[in-house]
Amino acid sequence: MAFVIVTGVSGAGKSRAVNALEDIGFYCVDNMPPTLIPKFAELCMQTQGKISDIAIVTDVRGGALFNSLFEGLEELKKQGCDYKILFIDADDSVIIRRFKETRRKHPLSDAGISIEGALAEERKILRPARERADYIIDTTNLSPAQLKQRITVLFLGDNKTGLIVNCMSFGFKYGTPTESDLVFDVRCFPNPFYVDELKKLTGLDEPVRDYVFASPKTQGFVVRLFDMIDYLLPLYAEEGKSQLVVGIGCTGGKHRSVAIAELLYKHLLEKGIRTAVNHRDIQKP
Repeated sequence: MAFVIVTGVSGAGKSRAVNALEDIGFYCVDNMPPTLIPKFAELCMQTQGKISDIAIVTDVRGGALFNSLFEGLEELKKQGCDYKILFIDADDSVIIRRFKETRRKHPLSDAGISIEGALAEERKILRPARERADYIIDTTNLSPAQLKQRITVLFLGDNKTGLIVNCMSFGFKYGTPTESDLVFDVRCFPNPFYVDELKKLTGLDEPVRDYVFASPKTQGFVVRLFDMIDYLLPLYAEEGKSQLVVGIGCTGGKHRSVAIAELLYKHLLEKGIRTAVNHRDIQKP
């Protein structure tokens, strides 16, 4: 039975994550107090397979009850339930903007506390859960479709398969992805942006790929990149890591990083690694 605990910062996108989990067949329950999670799991296991994949959302909306999260998870482990923690996060500025746009009230903003103050307090409460999370998804620059793709890759297949690699291209001008485990800077390679006929294309277009990989410098980097990733993946898997985010960054995130991230993605697929590719900034001006 796949059992996923979904938690994270208010306004970061937990509802969208749960919708994506429902779309791939998970039975989802929102806002469950942690103390009830073991009992619920026990009931689900008694259905004899009628409920096979479960996702439970628990967060600071439960107030003081959320403090018992790890006690509940420890009880879950004693029952023999192999759970995973999915933590949904986003930049503070984005979360604050989302609250202002929707005019929703932050769960901790009682007694006249500002959204900024409530968010800081929430992060303090959630820090242990984030540190113990098996998967962290930062939705700051993800569209709903991209979030759904990440969720699908993580949970649609065999949940015991092990390490999942997400190849993410990005532009340094928009900031380094906070969820990246490894970051490679490819700004040192020839830039298609300065070629008139390539400027408006992206690394998904063949002329741009041909230009990027025509450089001996890029070719040498790709060989070494593949060697390093191939060497590291078994070590991360042995350590018990569930997800590895490999960030490939160029200036704007449209040309070089996209082409190289796509090539790495295809390389990992050929080796039978569960992987996804995400081009964070490809649509930005």
